[in-house]
Amino acid sequence: MSDSSPLRLASYNIRAGLGSDLRRDPLRVLSAISALDADVVVLQEADFRLGSRHSALPRDRIEPETGLRPLPVARNAVSLGWHGIAVLARPELTVDQIHHYPLPGLEPRGAVSVDLPGVRVVGVHLGLLRHSRRQQLDFIRNALDALPPLPTVILGDFNEWSRKVGLGRLAQRYNIVTPGRTYPSTLPLGALDRVAHCAALDIRVLAPPRKENGRHPSDHLPILAEVHHTRRSQPRPLQQ
Repeated sequence: MSDSSPLRLASYNIRAGLGSDLRRDPLRVLSAISALDADVVVLQEADFRLGSRHSALPRDRIEPETGLRPLPVARNAVSLGWHGIAVLARPELTVDQIHHYPLPGLEPRGAVSVDLPGVRVVGVHLGLLRHSRRQQLDFIRNALDALPPLPTVILGDFNEWSRKVGLGRLAQRYNIVTPGRTYPSTLPLGALDRVAHCAALDIRVLAPPRKENGRHPSDHLPILAEVHHTRRSQPRPLQQ
C-alpha cells in the first residue's frame, strides 16, 4: 500500500459456510468473497469449532474462485485461520510479520495481525459478553502499542450491539467506523461488524454487493472499505 494507492479491505463472518437458509455451501461463500473485489479479506468463523478445527472452505478452491490466497495465520495443517480468523490477500501483497494474540475472557478468542506493505491489518472476533470484550480491547490496544509503529486498521466482528458504549477503550487510540447494520443478514438489526483505524489512515466505507434472492451465504453481511494514507496527525472523534 503506497501513500497514493488505496487498499480495498473487507471483513466477513462466514459462520463456517452456513447460510441464512441453513444450507452449508462453501462455494457460495467464495462467490460472495469474489464479488467484494477486495485486496484483503478478513474472515471470522472460517474454521469449524470442534475437533482439529478443519477449514470450512476448500483451500484448493480459494484462489481460483476469488483471486486471493490464504495468508499463513493458521497454526496447524488443517485450519484456514486461528481461532477462526483467517486473512485472504492478493498474491502480490507480501507479508512481513504475523502476530497472534490469545485474548482474555470467558470464551476462547483470539486476534491476528498481519503486516503488509505500508499497513498493519488486524482481524478480530470479540466475545459475546461486554465485560470480556472490554478486557479484549485493552489487550489488543496494549499489544499493538508494543509493536514497531505501522499504520494500523482493525476490522472484524466486534459483537457490540450498542453504538454509544462498549468500544471506548479502543477509541482511546483508534477512530471507529460503523459501516451499518450487518446482523442478521436477512433483516439486519445490529451493527456488529466494524472498522477501527489509526490517525495515519483514512477510511471510505463502500457498499458491498447486494443479494437479490434473499438467501445469504452467512448470518452476517460483509463490510467493505477503502483505506488511504493521510497526513492527519490527530485522531478524530468516535464515528458511529
